[in-house]
Amino acid sequence: MMRDGFYARWRGAEYEAAPSSGGAHLYSGEGDLPGFEAVASGRYRRIVSFSDLDEFGYVITAGALRGEPVKVLAEHEEWLRVEYTGGRAPRAERLGLDRFDRGVYQSWVLRTEVTDLHEVRL
Repeated sequence: MMRDGFYARWRGAEYEAAPSSGGAHLYSGEGDLPGFEAVASGRYRRIVSFSDLDEFGYVITAGALRGEPVKVLAEHEEWLRVEYTGGRAPRAERLGLDRFDRGVYQSWVLRTEVTDLHEVRL
């Protein structure tokens, strides 16, 4: 699974998370965790003080497209939505990426075209 978002470690487990003024919102797909409440079908939340967390941060999935750095924004079946992170528009254009915004180049590419997939914690 490709990740791009906040995470938190609490009591030895890692959760998808979101910051708020009241603390970190921890999310789980398991309904039998103590203190978690249902917020949608198959989605449960617990609010925990930041001081009680072991770790809080942001994680992205990075890789390389034909040797150039990219981050993965989304995945669908055998496709990955990537964004060029090398900072050089001519290289992004040579890769055949679409200009999404000024200085931002993205496209859907086959998963097999992206090498060295790894998580980066920020």
